[in-house]
Amino acid sequence: QVQLVESGGGLVQAGGSLRLSCAASGRTFSRSAMGWFRQAPGKEREFVAAISWSGGVTYYADSVKGRFTISRDNAKNTVYLQMNSLKPEDTAVYYCNANPPKSSSWGQGTQVTVSS
Repeated sequence: QVQLVESGGGLVQAGGSLRLSCAASGRTFSRSAMGWFRQAPGKEREFVAAISWSGGVTYYADSVKGRFTISRDNAKNTVYLQMNSLKPEDTAVYYCNANPPKSSSWGQGTQVTVSS
């Protein structure tokens, strides 16, 4: 079982950058594929990015390709999401989880707000 705590969100102007962190506990983290997901008001939660257990394979939603980078440091039990060239449509609460996500592991997420 993995417990996750997201951080790093905030308010940023369009074109700016943020780096999100996801701190994990549990031995399963180092051998689990991980992902970032987001949910905007009035919309369903959607997939953003994923990374294999080794960090060697990544996958991104078309909407963020070329702008976001997912990475992980298994020694620190942490996964990151570097977000560049942010757009107002990126505004959402961002969550990390295993990929595919486990319903029992959703945390509180971290709010990202991009102003125009």
